[in-house]
Amino acid sequence: MPSADALAHAESLIRTVPDYPEPGVLFRDITPLLADAGALRAVIDALIEPFDGGFDVVAGVEARGFLLAGAAATVAGVGMVPVRKAGKLPRPAASVSYALEYGRATIEVHDDLAPGTRVLLVDDVLATGGTLAAAHELFAELGVVVVGTAVLMELEALGGRALVHDVHTVFTA
Repeated sequence: MPSADALAHAESLIRTVPDYPEPGVLFRDITPLLADAGALRAVIDALIEPFDGGFDVVAGVEARGFLLAGAAATVAGVGMVPVRKAGKLPRPAASVSYALEYGRATIEVHDDLAPGTRVLLVDDVLATGGTLAAAHELFAELGVVVVGTAVLMELEALGGRALVHDVHTVFTA
């Protein structure tokens, strides 16, 4: 487990950008954290620590979840599976549509994992929970077992935990 100082430093690197991508939104920019090797390693260790040895592959949700999932998979010595937005995979095997605040979205995944494979699902932010809940549904459809969900940051005021109950978070805002 990374030290409290290392995690405090990592958290200090996350910038809040007001009114992006639209007025009223506080965007959490993790780019400075990703550029700091020590901070990145600290958050990756914190993301996977509760699940250590209990998963066969890490799944990352597009797009910033890919970055964290790829690093987590490397540290854990396992593979990584991308959960993509609709139309980005050459041979999607499963897709799930879900509600957004203003409309609907769809995510897809290949069927490269054998039924029963244990997956750690990783994303950057838990906001309203729709995307992560849809990812859980995707893997269930394929017979893959999501053994845990880990996010870098939970935006508590948006209530995403109500849809994705058991989520390990490194930071909250």
